[in-house]
Amino acid sequence: MNKFLSILLTATLLVSCATVPITGRRQVNLLNEQNLMSMSLTQYNGFLEQHNTVPSYDKRSKMVMSAGEKLKVACEQFLKSQGKSNRINGFEWEFNLVEDETVNAWCMPGGKVVFYTGIMPICQDETGVAVVMSHEIAHAVARHGNERMSQQLLVQLGGATLSVAMSEKPGYTRDLFMLSYGLGSQLGTLAYSRAHESEADKMGLVFMEYAGYNSEAAIDFWKRMSEQGGQKPPELLSTHPSDEKRINDIREYIPVAKSYAKKK
Repeated sequence: MNKFLSILLTATLLVSCATVPITGRRQVNLLNEQNLMSMSLTQYNGFLEQHNTVPSYDKRSKMVMSAGEKLKVACEQFLKSQGKSNRINGFEWEFNLVEDETVNAWCMPGGKVVFYTGIMPICQDETGVAVVMSHEIAHAVARHGNERMSQQLLVQLGGATLSVAMSEKPGYTRDLFMLSYGLGSQLGTLAYSRAHESEADKMGLVFMEYAGYNSEAAIDFWKRMSEQGGQKPPELLSTHPSDEKRINDIREYIPVAKSYAKKK
């Protein structure tokens, strides 16, 4: 890398740094969130066209929508209290349940949330749905997808803007977007680092408490998830915390999450 490019990238990183709510971690978001929201809307609409949406009168859909409305309000209230409402500027929340046996759920930039029917038996009830949804919303609020895409574009395309990346490598950029936001990936194997997963767990617990849910339900949910079977790689070789560590970390953070809610 020549000296000029090195200086340019360093300057880009400095002006693109942001602070994640709750954890205070510094992150690099090179991509414009409004552009990502526009891209996500296209992908979101395309996804719904290819999947059967469970009717709103279905008990499972009612749970998803009820949890969604409560967590939407909680998220907005919390961020406003922290002076970070700009994190969700332009969000137009939607909550859908689709017929798919994959154990998955995701939230795109702009608040577009989708649950797959495959995860509903593990959720069991609305509080279980809230555990998953708060975690996915946290990924969107923390802009983890933006961070992942920024890292990859910085390496592969020298930090190209989204419009340039779409123009020069549209297929790669669309695939990177899908990977970065977990579409088609099973919950627990999303394309986020262990730090991102732990961060979303903590933020999700706070959102749950703000919404009036008992965040202790997250412990039981992840225990049920760990019982789904399948060979688990060692934590150091995984992109997410091991089940045991995740549950222990959640248990330790619950009192902190509850303390946030008491300050409302």
